[in-house]
Amino acid sequence: FLLPQSLLGLISGVFVDRWNRKLTMILADSFIALCTLAITFMFFEGKVEIRYIYLLLVLHSIGSAFHTPAMQASVPLLAPANQLARVAGISQMINSACSIAGPPLGAFLLGLFDVAYILLLDVAGALIACVSLLFVHIPNPERKEKTKLNIWNDLREAANGVRAIKGLVSLFLISVLATFVIMPVNVLFPLLTLIHFSGSTFQMGIIEVVWGGGMLLGGGIIGIWALKINKVVLINAMYLLLGLMFFFSGLLPPEGFIFFAIFSFFGGMAGSIYYASFIAVIQLRVAPEILGRVFSTYSSVNLLPSILGLLGTGFIADTIGISTTFLISGLIVCLLGIISYFFPTMLSLGKDI
Repeated sequence: FLLPQSLLGLISGVFVDRWNRKLTMILADSFIALCTLAITFMFFEGKVEIRYIYLLLVLHSIGSAFHTPAMQASVPLLAPANQLARVAGISQMINSACSIAGPPLGAFLLGLFDVAYILLLDVAGALIACVSLLFVHIPNPERKEKTKLNIWNDLREAANGVRAIKGLVSLFLISVLATFVIMPVNVLFPLLTLIHFSGSTFQMGIIEVVWGGGMLLGGGIIGIWALKINKVVLINAMYLLLGLMFFFSGLLPPEGFIFFAIFSFFGGMAGSIYYASFIAVIQLRVAPEILGRVFSTYSSVNLLPSILGLLGTGFIADTIGISTTFLISGLIVCLLGIISYFFPTMLSLGKDI
C-alpha cells in the first residue's frame, strides 16, 4: 500500500499544483470509490480473490497520492494563518477517533452484514464527501507565470522554494530520519505485547485503543486549546517524549504491561502533537502555489526510507531482540530531538503559529 503512493508522490504534486484542487480531490475520491465498488461487485458474484484485494490497495494508494497533497495544500487557502495549527489538531482528532472506533465498528457490522454491503458504506462515504466538496469554494493559488508542463522544472521550482526558506530543509531532514526509526518500531508493538509481555490479542487491542486515545488527546491539545508555543520547539519536544517512551518500553520487565499501556498513551499523544505542528509549520511557511509539490514530495521521501526500515524490522528484531530494538530506537529519536534544538533558523520557523 505504501510503495505506489511513495513512488507516484514524487510527481503527483506537480499536477496538484497545476490542476483545480477541489476537482482533484473529487476525482481522486471518486476513483477510489469506483475501485471499491468494483471489488464489491466481485464479492456479490462470489469471484473475489486475494490478488484483487491487493489491486484495490494499490489503486487506493494511487488515488491517495493525489487526494492527500491536494487536501493539505488547500487548507491554507481556506483557514486564517493563525488557525492552521488548530485545524491540523482537529484533523488529528478526527483521524484518531476513526482509528479507535473503526475496528470495533467494522467487527460489529461484519456480524450483521455481508462484507459486500459494508464496502458499500465506504462507497457511500466517498459519495457524501464528493457532493459536500461541490458546495465548498476552494480558491486556487495564482502561479507566477503560465508555463508548459515540465515535471522536472516544476519539481526544481518547488525545491528552490523550499531552499529559500531558512531552516526548512533541516526540518524536513530530521523528520525523515525520525520517521525512518519510528515506523519500523510501530510494527513491533504487537510483537512486544505478545512475546515480551506474553499478552493476548485482547491486550494488543488495548494498546491500539490507548495509542488512539493519546492521539485524540494530542489533537485536542493543539486543536482546542491552541497552545501558544513555538511549534518547532514543540516538535522537538515530541521527538524527546516519543524517544523516551520507546526507551522505557524496552526496559520494562515481562510483568510491566500496564506501564507499556501508559507509555503507549503518551506516545500516541506525542505523535499527534508532532504531526499537527509539523503540518501547520509547512502550510504557513511554504508558498501556496508550490505546496502540493512540497507535501507530495516530502511524503514520498519520508515513506521510501521507512519502507526499507519496515523490510528490515524482522531481521533486526530477530538479531538483537525486540526490547533492545525499542531501546536503541528510543535513544536515536531522543538524539534527533536534542540535535534539533541546535538549529536556530529551524526554530524560528515555529514562531507566531
